[in-house]
Amino acid sequence: MSNYVPKNLEFDQEGRDKLISGITKISKAVKSTLGPRGKTVLIESPEHVGGMTITKDGVTVANSIFLEDPVENLAVQMLKDAARRTANTAGDGTTTAIVITEALVKAGQEFISEDNNVSEVVKYINAYSEKVVGTLKSNSKKITKSRLLDVATISANNDKHLGQIISDAYNEVGKNGIVTVERSQNHETYAKVTNGIKIDRGYTSNLFITNQKNDESVLEDVLVLVCDQEISNILQIEAVLKPIIQQNKKLLIIGPCSVNVINTLAANVVRNGLKLCNIMPPQFGYKQHELMQDIALSVGAKYFSEKTGDDLSLLGMSDLGHADKIISGKSQTVIIKNDQMTKEIEDRISDLREQQENTEVVTDKEFINERIASLSGSIGAIFVGGNSDVEQKEKYDRVEDAVCAVRSALEEGIVKGGGVALMECANILHNIVNITNRDEMSAIDTLISACEEPIIQILKNAGKEYSEIYNKVSTKGYDVKNEKYGDMFEMGIIDPLKVTRNAFVNAVSVATTILTTNAIITHLRAKE
Repeated sequence: MSNYVPKNLEFDQEGRDKLISGITKISKAVKSTLGPRGKTVLIESPEHVGGMTITKDGVTVANSIFLEDPVENLAVQMLKDAARRTANTAGDGTTTAIVITEALVKAGQEFISEDNNVSEVVKYINAYSEKVVGTLKSNSKKITKSRLLDVATISANNDKHLGQIISDAYNEVGKNGIVTVERSQNHETYAKVTNGIKIDRGYTSNLFITNQKNDESVLEDVLVLVCDQEISNILQIEAVLKPIIQQNKKLLIIGPCSVNVINTLAANVVRNGLKLCNIMPPQFGYKQHELMQDIALSVGAKYFSEKTGDDLSLLGMSDLGHADKIISGKSQTVIIKNDQMTKEIEDRISDLREQQENTEVVTDKEFINERIASLSGSIGAIFVGGNSDVEQKEKYDRVEDAVCAVRSALEEGIVKGGGVALMECANILHNIVNITNRDEMSAIDTLISACEEPIIQILKNAGKEYSEIYNKVSTKGYDVKNEKYGDMFEMGIIDPLKVTRNAFVNAVSVATTILTTNAIITHLRAKE
């Protein structure tokens, strides 16, 4: 009985009331950030300078909330899960997911009475949810360059400057390219795009540097050796090193070299003017093996690996790959190839996309995404600056959300923003007639309330009443920031379909779980 932990039990409506209380608390904090006139939230945070964070990022607010009451806290954890799943899948939409979840639960409490069969109501909610998702998909549009700018701007909380930087980066790297977010070393925010493979490893010796100003080894028209087994003796690669020296060619070795080999190569660079550079393989374990395969494929080299029993002593000139240019710095190397993408690379990208769809682990998805981007040959980085740590952190959160939102928009297209896409789904549900089944009607009423809630909250944050503008909004759309009616697509107020869809689906999943909860078991806390 050493592991005996006494429990506290809550049942029926009393337990659900506590869950709803927890949902209300987290939702009230998070939903105030929604929309162009959303408010900022101040969070006590020991992780940042001054011990605080100021943000309009919903997931940052949600992640900071932990409640004292264990049952209320369970509700908070469930909402965080919905928000986290939305962010992991679509990169944005966490606030929307929380707003819809709260609306679903509260509407369920209102429309589901003792005369209803809760299990039947939930069944109908799930069935009509699929209709909502179908409507969102049918009303979506493919993204264009101008709309890409709109998505980036809106997701960065209507910051046109940040939106322009993000959209420019994506336009340059293309649909298959990747854009990462990093912290700038100064107050400026800017984008930097490299057309090639980015490897998170720099040169192994300062003596390989050719550009003293930038501390970089820059070589053009380079042969590339790719291996994961240590080159412990220079004689192991003599078969290629000799003709390279004789023909005055250049060589990049992506592989582990012993200190003696690095010193020998570096000495030849300094004394004899040879054009050589060495970097270590990126990553570790299985990730290293897969990345090295990708690199070898990209440059057209044979990958000499211990895992496949390859022998470096059999290395020949035909086993080397080729790059038009390499730029190796202290911590990263960019390999630039100007050739057209080969059929083998296209097939590898196709296989990776399929693998990504079948992978549920977030870190694995991100790793596969990096591999796809690397093979596609375009990599962009947005460096976020700020005049203070607090400002930089707030801006970084917004840029990160916007980058993910644009990626989602490129994948699945866009829908009307500002809550209008879901409001149109609510209107379709309103028009369903001749329903005599009480459980079905309760499900429809619950979903209508949930689909209307995002636009209601956006208007509330802007000091507007939904009832005042409902009739006009239902036929057109409403620009909250500029206070005018019109077509949401034409006004550039749009959201990625993937974000809206995932926010809705994850909210329904959590809300229906809460609505069918009848017993809650928590650890019994000692009373002070």
